[in-house]
Amino acid sequence: MAGVVAEIAVVPLGTGSPSVSRYVAECVRLLAASGLKYEVTAMGTIVEGELEKVLAVARQMHEAPFAAGVARVVTTIKIDERRDKALSIRGKVAAVTGQLKNFGV
Repeated sequence: MAGVVAEIAVVPLGTGSPSVSRYVAECVRLLAASGLKYEVTAMGTIVEGELEKVLAVARQMHEAPFAAGVARVVTTIKIDERRDKALSIRGKVAAVTGQLKNFGV
């Protein structure tokens, strides 16, 4: 089963506050309910799964701030898909960590 690794960042605008963590938390709640593997980072959330499922949950995440009364939302999605071998969040991190050893890091 081929999958993708994606980064999703949902940014609600015009909330009346510089803090958007409550909106982000609702997006992560939706993601957790999807059953997909994910990791929350400081600037976005990394998601692993089948492309169709990732895109479906990205749409739900994008819509969540609107449902909470926000008038404008900017969502950025980056998708990494390989068709020559399986991708995973852990595998991508391990590949970079392995290369860092070549630099003595």
